Amino acid sequence: MSLRHAILGLLAGQPMSGYELKRAIDESVGHFWTADQSQIYRTLSGLVDDGLAARRTVVQEDRPNLHLHSVTASGLAELDRWLASGLQATPTREPFLARLFFAERLPLDEVRKLLDARRQETSELLTALEAVAMPEPSGSLGHALRSATLANGITHARAELEWLDAVERQLDQVGQ
Repeated sequence: MSLRHAILGLLAGQPMSGYELKRAIDESVGHFWTADQSQIYRTLSGLVDDGLAARRTVVQEDRPNLHLHSVTASGLAELDRWLASGLQATPTREPFLARLFFAERLPLDEVRKLLDARRQETSELLTALEAVAMPEPSGSLGHALRSATLANGITHARAELEWLDAVERQLDQVGQ
């Protein structure tokens, strides 16, 4: 996935400004695909340059002009092409697991601090995901798919917390 495709997907729902896109990303796909404001604006500019999105300026009296972006027919075709394309395995990079792999250099209490910090992060993520308000089931495919991605995040966070508990139990055995 690329940020271009995430933005095209969001714009397929409705026209948005860069600010609105940032908020929409943070509140939806941001749990598994993040972007900062400058990346969003750069990507929007590229989408407009490539003819995949259009920009319309709305003059506002008391505030700066609003630049609304909408997906073009070419943008929808690109989104559809990407959605229908095969998935490519992406190499994973997990800094926490890399640190844990080499953590035997640390004293056991420092390893436990590393695990505690990860547990805290994962617990906060789980709390945030569980707080996402999903409207009542609408029976639509879109709703079902968005609910499925939310359930995936919750399942992964719960599984990681269980795994962290298991690692702690292993450390208890090593520490004896």
